[in-house]
Amino acid sequence: MGKLLWQPSEENIKNANMTRFINFVNKKQGFELNSYTQLYNWSIENITDFWAAMWEFGEIKASQGYNAVVDDLKRFPGTKWFPGARLNFAENLLRYRDDHVAYVFKGETQKSARMTYAEVYTSVARLAKSLREMGVTPGDRVCAYMPNLIETVIAMLAATSIGATWASCGAELGTQAVPDRLGQIEPKVLFTADGYYYKSRVFNILNKAEKIAKEIPSLEKIVVVSYVEPKPDISNIPNSVHYDDFLSSEKQPEIQFEQLPFDHPVVIMFSSGTTGKPKCMVQGAGVLINHLKELILHTDLKREDSIMYIASPSWMMWNWLQSSLGVGATIVLFDGNPLYPDPGAMWKLIQDEKISIFGCSASYINYLRSQGVTPRKDFDLSSLREISQTGSVLSAEGFEYVYQEIKKDLHFNSISGGTDINGCFCIGSPTLPVYAGQLQARGLGMRVKAYDEEGSPIVDQQGELVCEAPTPSMPIYFWNDLNNERYNKTYFGYYPKKNVWRHGDYIVHYGDTGGITFFGRSDAVLKPSGVRIGTSEIYNVVEKIEEIADSVAIGQSWKGDQRVILFVKIASGNILNDELKNKIRKTLRENASPRHVPALIIEVPDIPYTFSMKKVESAITNLINGRPVLNRDALNNPESLDYFEKILPELQ
Repeated sequence: MGKLLWQPSEENIKNANMTRFINFVNKKQGFELNSYTQLYNWSIENITDFWAAMWEFGEIKASQGYNAVVDDLKRFPGTKWFPGARLNFAENLLRYRDDHVAYVFKGETQKSARMTYAEVYTSVARLAKSLREMGVTPGDRVCAYMPNLIETVIAMLAATSIGATWASCGAELGTQAVPDRLGQIEPKVLFTADGYYYKSRVFNILNKAEKIAKEIPSLEKIVVVSYVEPKPDISNIPNSVHYDDFLSSEKQPEIQFEQLPFDHPVVIMFSSGTTGKPKCMVQGAGVLINHLKELILHTDLKREDSIMYIASPSWMMWNWLQSSLGVGATIVLFDGNPLYPDPGAMWKLIQDEKISIFGCSASYINYLRSQGVTPRKDFDLSSLREISQTGSVLSAEGFEYVYQEIKKDLHFNSISGGTDINGCFCIGSPTLPVYAGQLQARGLGMRVKAYDEEGSPIVDQQGELVCEAPTPSMPIYFWNDLNNERYNKTYFGYYPKKNVWRHGDYIVHYGDTGGITFFGRSDAVLKPSGVRIGTSEIYNVVEKIEEIADSVAIGQSWKGDQRVILFVKIASGNILNDELKNKIRKTLRENASPRHVPALIIEVPDIPYTFSMKKVESAITNLINGRPVLNRDALNNPESLDYFEKILPELQ
């Protein structure tokens, strides 16, 4: 049994949306469920009934009802959800149109804005009208390369109201990373901005937008939001127009919400790009019903709440946060460095805006802890009733820090899932206790288990996270993936004799508490500060540096987070000195992002490869993290690992 940190009060449990849902299911089904465990077991044993109940409880708005909840649960992958239904994603998020505050924007110390639900609707209507008039139709792709502004959300809602498919990258991504993602899906429109602020410095991105616009020939219009300047010169960007000039001049147009099938492509999410260009994961309205499940039930979000997540438009948590519109809550958007001008920045924001649900990463909590920050002493956190944490694994000590130094009585909701499902496999419940280092539960409707290497379910020991049944927000397909080959290989190739989704996380599922502890990725994806980085994105940049002959990047578990180590093989006649290290860092920062810059750069004589000449990150990752290397025989040059073993003591 883990260390108990928090127990919900009887009043917490009574007023929770989860309890309201249990009562709803009991009345509907004639049951007497009285605990989360009973509800969860029902949800995975009766998946069809569960998602039908969620459709009704979440008040999904559809012009035409579904013929069936699901066509065939055994067809996995390839399940069809809610066939026959016609609906619109944006219409479901714009169900409220009153004077309740929808958005509060805070940009470090420079800018702020507010917008009501009525104003959001009008802004979306005007932008949607302009997109229609320029020829955007259902299925066209509309994309963003934007900071975390209200205009980014307006663009997403306007695009999806028409039936266009949305994809976004945050402004922090470099000029190579953006075309690698957006270029694959051939967008018609790109929304961008003139720049952003970070630690009070202005970063102009118009030159990057110009380069991206020229690299993606499908773009017919680049719409530029003025954020750091009143109206910058955009004449160098082809087909560009200022956002304010592009908005329809009609003041109160009505939105014509396109009514579309449930599996119409709503959003394209991008994988980290470990083995080449990032995968483009196409998701339908399953994202909507899954987000509402997680927000209403697991997060206990209510209309009177104010919710915030430290997130960028590159990250799935940005999408997740915007679905809070469907609950009618107030969403606080923050753009910039959450630790600027000091580590109290977010706690001051929580105090000033009376935020009730605050979301952050494990690395953010670990930083506060390392600096001895005590928000409970310095700020009025009376509004705060929940902290949600995701991104990377948080230690038991990190959980304890939250209760000791932030607030004793709150729901600490540690969650984990993936971009792939735009949601969570494991998550919290306001009706359950919190144990140090454990996510509270498996998500409703998610038949999650830990498997050993043979594909047998295990409890109380470390194994691979699998999901044994389909869920609505799993990708409908990958973009340009012939016969779903890449899709099948990504999730269903690891246990070929089992019809299960293998996610690539190491977990332990505890038999006594029902909780789950995560132990990081079981594949080669890097996750410094909880942000997924594909190693190929590093290689694509580093290996253009003439002094570098080869390189390999791995993640090492380090001080409650993960640090990236870049091992380089130096080209003949060169040496790895401080000048070259700084060149590598600068090149990565400019062409990928600051998060791609490694913590350590170390010279090695050789890089391990398989016989088919694939770089072997997993063997080095295992060595550096103190795990055995099981696949030396599969290496073309197994002796290359000897050097990594030799330097291991100094890395630990």
